[in-house]
Amino acid sequence: MRKLSLCVVLPLLCGTISMIPVSCLGQTQDSIAAGKIETPPDSSAADAGQPASSPSPDAAHAAPAKIGTVAPSSERGKVGMIFKISTLGPGAEVAVSLAHKLNLRSGINFFTYSRGFVNDGIKYNGQLNLHSGELHLDWYPFAHGFHLSPGLLVYNGNGATANASVPGNNTFRLGGTSYLSDPNQPITGKGKLGFNKVAPTLLFGFGNLVPRTRHFSVNFDLGVVFQGTASTTLNLAGNACNPDGTNCVNAATDPNVQASVQSQQRKINNDLSPYKYYPVISLGFGYRF
Repeated sequence: MRKLSLCVVLPLLCGTISMIPVSCLGQTQDSIAAGKIETPPDSSAADAGQPASSPSPDAAHAAPAKIGTVAPSSERGKVGMIFKISTLGPGAEVAVSLAHKLNLRSGINFFTYSRGFVNDGIKYNGQLNLHSGELHLDWYPFAHGFHLSPGLLVYNGNGATANASVPGNNTFRLGGTSYLSDPNQPITGKGKLGFNKVAPTLLFGFGNLVPRTRHFSVNFDLGVVFQGTASTTLNLAGNACNPDGTNCVNAATDPNVQASVQSQQRKINNDLSPYKYYPVISLGFGYRF
């Protein structure tokens, strides 16, 4: 009888086990391996009206899901320095990282060049000055080398100065009018050319003065300075005469000569009108500390 019972029960038990889904068995095995076997709530407690057990403290304090990537604090406050050559003159810049995609950059440029030339019969001993201080916010939209950099020339000393002279008995022109320099009191004077002292800038380029993973850097910029219309002043002394040498007058006080001076200044300003948008091309090599 016992042998008969075993012969009936064993096939029934094996058939029941074979009907259990394989995925359930896999989950059970994974749970056993991880030590996280979940037990169903105690039915006796529910039947007795007792509340089910609360979740464990570890589950209550589980880490929230990540919403965005925050730049590590180690990226902020890094400093880099660069030496460059540009159309603003040779100079140096220092940058500090503000965030993962933002740097604050400042710099100075200094260049002086002297040259003599003659214009409309007036001899000028001129000096070109490229002196400026700049401030830029570098934004890296793709978190790589490409950057957009709005900024300012906080000091724009770009311009020129010149000493003017016309030898005696030589003719010269002011605003389209011809004069003769008095041989007894020849024409002398000073000229000055300048632009707005503060000027907005817009640059774009490639490179990062504060690289995140290395020390050496290369930076290239293209852009423009919106420095406004040129402002020219020309102050003359000595006597200006008619081309035949008659009617010599003081060039500093005679209204007709001064009207010609004003016309000459406007002519120079018009000739320099393209430079109200001053082009910037810059290449530099730097080091991040």
